[in-house]
Amino acid sequence: MAIDWLGFGYAAAIGFGGFMGYKRKGSVMSLIAGLVFGALSAYGALKISMDVRDTSISLLSSGVLALVMGMRFKNSGKLLPAGLMAVLSLLMFVRTLFRIMM
Repeated sequence: MAIDWLGFGYAAAIGFGGFMGYKRKGSVMSLIAGLVFGALSAYGALKISMDVRDTSISLLSSGVLALVMGMRFKNSGKLLPAGLMAVLSLLMFVRTLFRIMM
């Protein structure tokens, strides 16, 4: 059983980003979204750690987050946090797709 360290790191980054959005701007929605998507991503990483082919949760969470944060980046033009999370989520989505193909 290989542990999906990148998946867990990605989940931690999402949770930390939500916490920082709350801490800096007082955004409760950032906190909730960060915790929900961070938990989903951590659960997806756990599922991949147990079975490499079980990628549905990771694909769903990283795909939705890539779309949402990509749209926010397009509207705001701000690299942080929307652009960074869109790129990280897109990279995780592509990485997970490659796991399916291999």
